[in-house]
Amino acid sequence: MNVAVMPGSAPQWLLLDVPQAPDAAQRLRAQFSTARHFALFEGTEFHELRAHGPLLVDLRRSPALASLCHLDARSWPGLLLVTATPAEHLLAHLRRMLTVTLGLHHKALLSYYNPYTASYFFDGCDPRELSCWLGPINQLRWFGGTWADRSMGGQGWQQLINPELAVPALENEQGLSDRQQGKLQACLLERHVWRWSRSTGRDYWLLWGYLQQGLALGFSEQAVLDGWLWLRLQYPDAQPVSSLAGKSQRERLDHLRRLWQGKHR
Repeated sequence: MNVAVMPGSAPQWLLLDVPQAPDAAQRLRAQFSTARHFALFEGTEFHELRAHGPLLVDLRRSPALASLCHLDARSWPGLLLVTATPAEHLLAHLRRMLTVTLGLHHKALLSYYNPYTASYFFDGCDPRELSCWLGPINQLRWFGGTWADRSMGGQGWQQLINPELAVPALENEQGLSDRQQGKLQACLLERHVWRWSRSTGRDYWLLWGYLQQGLALGFSEQAVLDGWLWLRLQYPDAQPVSSLAGKSQRERLDHLRRLWQGKHR
């Protein structure tokens, strides 16, 4: 993934991440009422959520909005698209990207229009996969980065160029590779640590190390993992124990809690 200090070719479209910034949709209608836009969820299985979902906004007749996307990217979050394909073809492709298959049967919504998700997901694509996922999109840009980048104030402009290799068209409910799924899992974990860092005031990387310890101990359920993080913060000098009594994750965490409490009385 390339980090661009300044955006390149003028984008024709903004895929506005309304779920991240609900007031952006209101500002769009109030300040740029003539800008043509389309609800991405319309006509999909997420149709009932279309009013709260992302919007594809035509920037070609809204140079002021295009400038704002660069100058105030945090207020207009989403993806900037460079493409010459007609609106209906672009919409069809973007809507096909929404639903993916994890493993053999599990379907999920891929929020690729979110700058954080994009920073992980597209980084998990090789050139052939990127050609398939970008399809008619020549360039893709967004302001953001990973959650770790955010913790260090290291966000910036991200840019992708379509390799345009000869590959099959994106399938409906495209299956994700192990690498892509791993990147999305990392996104969820790093976001969780960032939120913990914000709420507790503790260092992001300290908490990331604690989370990795918890996962190594087998604490993968969110409630148990949260319990582990809280326990670890209470006993920062304690040594994790690999062999814990109990059949469930909760029982093993409770055993560790009693063990540490007994040693530090």
